[in-house]
Amino acid sequence: MVDSLGPRGLATACGGSLTGQPGDAYAALKYLSRQSFVAPERVAVLGNSLGGSSALYAIDRDLLAQYFREQFRAVVAYYPGCGNPAALLTAPALILIGEADDWTPAERCRDMVAHARPDGAPIALTVCPGVYHGFNFAMLKPGRSSLGHWLEYNEPAARDAEEKVRAFLATNLGAAPAEKPATQ
Repeated sequence: MVDSLGPRGLATACGGSLTGQPGDAYAALKYLSRQSFVAPERVAVLGNSLGGSSALYAIDRDLLAQYFREQFRAVVAYYPGCGNPAALLTAPALILIGEADDWTPAERCRDMVAHARPDGAPIALTVCPGVYHGFNFAMLKPGRSSLGHWLEYNEPAARDAEEKVRAFLATNLGAAPAEKPATQ
């Protein structure tokens, strides 16, 4: 997990933006790619809300991906802002968002998927009916208002999303290599 807030002296980025987050993801990818226990061709980026937006921004060739040698192989974005309607993604993306999300409306993600460039990687969009922002965090039970937006955990949607994420990553990253037997 990359901490983009603490080193910048921030407690939260809610209600604002954090332009350094996608670059932080690439710094983590560069570090991980040099570790002997990491298969660099099997690294994905996942984010929630602003982190989801940053993850999508990171793999958009026209915005950031073109500047880095190391590349993410997939992205999972939970309720991102979907602010780039002409996305040209360098890796397959899975977007999970609630239909009732009033902070990052699902309609923006539908528009982004509809207008994504055809020469980019595929984008899978799952819109969960009746589901709000933060639906995958059990600590948001009961639901509550934050900065004028409703946040609420939804266990069935969270479980379904987790299953979709696991299947998506298995499809796009492949199976983990078998461990080599220890030699004496």
